[in-house]
Amino acid sequence: MASPSIIPNDRLDKDFYIVLDDFRDGAAFRETDEGIDHSTLISDLLTGQYDRVLRVVALNPVEGWSRDASEDIARELERRVAAEGHEISEALKDFIESQLGRSIGVQLALLLRIGGRG
Repeated sequence: MASPSIIPNDRLDKDFYIVLDDFRDGAAFRETDEGIDHSTLISDLLTGQYDRVLRVVALNPVEGWSRDASEDIARELERRVAAEGHEISEALKDFIESQLGRSIGVQLALLLRIGGRG
């Protein structure tokens, strides 16, 4: 007879994000307490909680999937930087640009102003 799991399933039935960060001694996935959700991850990235992001992996243990969410996260970061005027590190800018395959910066803010949003 199988024993019950010590991990409550209700805490696992959500999307989690883990970050592959580049440290001086090599890349490693960063530890989190209970896993990190989308909004917390975006806030943590914008406030400089990660050094040099290489990839972001999304997963849902109950649904049984995982995927590279780096491009989706980069798009959201770009949107938030432009809309809210966040100052970001060169390393975070490098991550966003590498995922989107193009430069970001002043041009984006200017486009938003021309479009009547800023």
